[in-house]
Amino acid sequence: MYTQSFNVPDGGTPTLQAVPAPADADLQVRFDTVIDADGKIEPRDWMPDAYRKTLVRQISQHAHSEIVGMLPEGNWISRAPSLKRKAILVAKVQDEGGHGLYLYSAAETLGTSRDQMFDALHSGRAKYSSIFNYPTLTWADVGVIGWLVDGAAIMNQIPLCRCSYGPYARAMIRVCKEESFHQRQGYEALLTMMQGTPEQKAMVQDAVNRWWWKCLAMFGPPDADSPNSVQGMRWGIKRISNDDLRQKFVDATVPQAEVLGVTLPDPDLKWNAERGHHDFGAIDWDEFWQVVNGNGPCNQERLATRVKAWENGAWVREAALAHARKQQDRQHQEAA
Repeated sequence: MYTQSFNVPDGGTPTLQAVPAPADADLQVRFDTVIDADGKIEPRDWMPDAYRKTLVRQISQHAHSEIVGMLPEGNWISRAPSLKRKAILVAKVQDEGGHGLYLYSAAETLGTSRDQMFDALHSGRAKYSSIFNYPTLTWADVGVIGWLVDGAAIMNQIPLCRCSYGPYARAMIRVCKEESFHQRQGYEALLTMMQGTPEQKAMVQDAVNRWWWKCLAMFGPPDADSPNSVQGMRWGIKRISNDDLRQKFVDATVPQAEVLGVTLPDPDLKWNAERGHHDFGAIDWDEFWQVVNGNGPCNQERLATRVKAWENGAWVREAALAHARKQQDRQHQEAA
């Protein structure tokens, strides 16, 4: 989810399995031919080291974002206003955990281990989406995350279903289906609140005011400040530029806000008939980079929570490995 982090180098690249250099130019030509034909590169295919490293960084950061993204909403499971809302939120948080597992599995096909990826996350070397370093102050935040954050994620992720790397593209098909449900669920929750009391309506508007600009920043830096995007698009990893995705999101969201009855907090937001798109104001990129670099409101809290969960779950992983070894030994004995 959340391609903003894909344009941000992390603090270190996980150790990769060595990839043999091509004996001649034929391997590179074969790779380029598949890319040019809009085909799929599979794990056993030869690929340039830079292509492999870019995918490892992108997919692992995507997986980290899904896992850390469970935390802001999970904070509201015990405080959901009804059993229905609690059940929906539990299911959504479980979905996000599953998305992380799909993506970690896809990254492993590139020669990096899950332990390496977790170590990079827990040590602070790897990045994840800056959007998850903000607090969820009210129940309306949960709905706005579904509507705006997951809406931005879908805008980012649908093109990834056509990514040139097969395992990533296939994982994204299911992820996008589930994220689409999350977006609709969030919007429906907000519609319900907007039919309620003045206090509930004010709560929704306040949440929209706080999350709108952060969601626009999710698409990543302006194209002029995103040098990796050009190469990513040449390889078919990325299909649409940051600025174009951001524009598509704004154009799609404005009419939804009108139906919902909220005001998007941008005095410069208006329809430009000549361009056929909405104009919108300037994003605070200083804040964006502050959060990406670890200085956001919840950076330390989110990372500490993830590390604590990993450490507390050590016994479960050890028990699962012991059970797997026991089963394997039993199968060997029966085969003998």
